[in-house]
Amino acid sequence: MTSQPSSARTFRAVDLIRKKRDGQELSAEEINYFIRAYTSSEIPDYQASAWLMALLLRGLTRAETAALTDAMLHSGEVLDLSGLPGKKVDKHSTGGVGDKTSLVLAPLAAAGGLIVPMISGRGLGHTGGTLDKLESIPGFNVNLAVSEFRRVLGKCGCAMIGQTAEIAPADRKLYALRDVTATVESPYLICASIMSKKLAEGIDALVLDIKTGLGAFMKKEEDARFLGELMVETGKRMGTRVAAVFTDMDQPLGYYAGNALEVMEVLEVLNGRGPDDLRTLCLELAGWMFYLGGISEGLEEGKDRAAGLIASGKALGKFVEMISLQGGDARIVDNPQLLPRAKQTRHIRSDRTGFVSAIQCETVGIATVVLGGGREKKEDSVDHAVGVVLHKKVGNEVGMDEPICTLHYNDESRAKRAETLIRQSYQIEDRPGKARPLVQGVIQS
Repeated sequence: MTSQPSSARTFRAVDLIRKKRDGQELSAEEINYFIRAYTSSEIPDYQASAWLMALLLRGLTRAETAALTDAMLHSGEVLDLSGLPGKKVDKHSTGGVGDKTSLVLAPLAAAGGLIVPMISGRGLGHTGGTLDKLESIPGFNVNLAVSEFRRVLGKCGCAMIGQTAEIAPADRKLYALRDVTATVESPYLICASIMSKKLAEGIDALVLDIKTGLGAFMKKEEDARFLGELMVETGKRMGTRVAAVFTDMDQPLGYYAGNALEVMEVLEVLNGRGPDDLRTLCLELAGWMFYLGGISEGLEEGKDRAAGLIASGKALGKFVEMISLQGGDARIVDNPQLLPRAKQTRHIRSDRTGFVSAIQCETVGIATVVLGGGREKKEDSVDHAVGVVLHKKVGNEVGMDEPICTLHYNDESRAKRAETLIRQSYQIEDRPGKARPLVQGVIQS
């Protein structure tokens, strides 16, 4: 009898559950089998749930993490962008409040000669989603087929879409199961989920923006660093250059939180203006993209190149081109008033003099969701017009009755709930608070 090729070996799911439950290391072959069989519905949800819980409780070795990432990556199509000239480099953020850097970075990096195939997600919990921001641009289509995605990349060097049915289907199926089995938090599963989707883009390098602080999913710096180390090593094992940049999310990034409002702030940055923290972070991340992509010889040269592309208007021009190619109304660049606008605004005023000592960043994100700018339930639709504009951040002086922020809203009852949350989020004391450094460290492969 001819023996089966090793890639075709089968295992019993219960044996693989038991093996991991008992703390033993799974082979790449065993992991690949489990992912393939679950994706094709040969393994039922109840056994996959037990396996996920075993992974959560026992953890994974670095080799297991890379094998899991590879199995999920090859559960679907891996894009071949070799026909497009230039290095393919993407950026991923672990999520925060007011984090709109992707909308700046995709056209900025493309203007500098990189190919940026950016596959993004929607808002999750209190954090905003890149796709929701893009869809606030009238007509912008984030649901391109893979063939159309390639076409847009070929024409302008960047395209921004949501995950397609062809890319990493194992991740899509496993994520839904993790969401209802309390296994989302595993750093190993987070790593495999993110890296499988990103590597399926056919990229040469990846820049990770890993948020830490009050508005991040990972509140503790040691947790963020562990995840960053895991992802950098996984990328290295799979032949992709990766840099993990650890950045502060103790307060919102920039001053605007809410989909259309954040697009307005993106336009400010691409026009050479915008808030210092947002502009600084965009240049930092773009610098890493240019360095890993071989456009610059070092980080500082990459940052200088990024600043020049903004000053010359080339980055903004690339944004216009991408919007047009993806069906959006590019007139918003010259006339932001064409973006969705809330019917009403309300100033939230300080009830004392003093200084902003802290902002509960996650609460600001929740207030934006409550206004309708995110989803309180999965089936909720998003109101792209609503959001929060901050006037005061950590360290700023505040006078009695001075506005600390403004709500943009379409529903009075939602505005009242959001106002309560905003007031709870601001701490005003006699002495100013000190903001943490925006960039707190970097790990690279």
